[in-house]
Amino acid sequence: MKKVLISALTLLSLMTTKAFADDQPAEAILLDMNQASQQLNYELSYILIKKSSIEPLLYRHANNIEQQLAHLIYLSGPVREVIRRGDEVSYIEPGVTPFTIESGNMVAPIMPMLNSHIPQLDPYYDYIKVGRAREAGHPAQVLRIVPKDGLRYSYVLWVDEQSKLPLRADLLDRDGEVLEQYRAISYTVNDKIAEMMSGLNDVKLPEMLSLPKGNLSETHWNVSWVPNGFEAQDLNRYRMAITDKVVESQMFSDGLFSFSVYVADKDEHSLKGQLVRQGRRTLQSLIRGNHEISVVGDIPPATALRIAESVNLKAPTSVNSRLSEIDKKVQTQ
Repeated sequence: MKKVLISALTLLSLMTTKAFADDQPAEAILLDMNQASQQLNYELSYILIKKSSIEPLLYRHANNIEQQLAHLIYLSGPVREVIRRGDEVSYIEPGVTPFTIESGNMVAPIMPMLNSHIPQLDPYYDYIKVGRAREAGHPAQVLRIVPKDGLRYSYVLWVDEQSKLPLRADLLDRDGEVLEQYRAISYTVNDKIAEMMSGLNDVKLPEMLSLPKGNLSETHWNVSWVPNGFEAQDLNRYRMAITDKVVESQMFSDGLFSFSVYVADKDEHSLKGQLVRQGRRTLQSLIRGNHEISVVGDIPPATALRIAESVNLKAPTSVNSRLSEIDKKVQTQ
């Protein structure tokens, strides 16, 4: 009788959870996912599937008393790791001197939308419930994150009904083709993970790398069109170490995807109007007068071309000559 009662209570609990999950709107599920991914202590084992490769990864997260901790480990090939300790992120990989930068976000293949600010995305994306499915052995709610303007990529997410963690994410282009898949193999939610990761609070991280802030207040060009929601970041000008070519750049982000615009003097190495697409990454270049304009980022080719064509050049002067003038002014000061 006792076993029957326990089984009945368990079944009732599962039915209640299912009914509650079915009643939740898509945005509420995304907010729960975002909260769970930042507050729970968990370990997520998953694979990143691209057209020509499969990358196994292990991601651990701990909501430590002092600060948030995260650790991403690449499980195949040479040792590669990314460590986040509060607002510090360290990158360790072969052939490159390990370094640390001041940031709260990993530039690495973690599950999409773990740290996205959902309300910021509301004006530009629709959230659609598709139904229920099973992923990594767990029931999950399936959602679509679709751009309202059709000018960017979309996601399909599988969110675990119990833990609220993402178990799968498919990145789709505008034709519905899958560009990337993140698929969980297994996961664990346990406070012992926080105890295990607490040692990161005391470990000596690689040397902090001082990233240059935007070194331009104005330039001779501007981007006159981007999809709604993409906000401009700092302007930068720098000289390429190998070719000695001077490049000016500006990054744009909508909180989910990003791209950068580059302007340089035309030379024999210029791509001359080429389109290169590799998975989610698009490179679109064109020549205008004596300048090469390139757009690189996680956006569809048609969007990248429209952005590149919208760049206005205010003056015919070369990028190299402007940098030379700045160098002379610095030397005379």
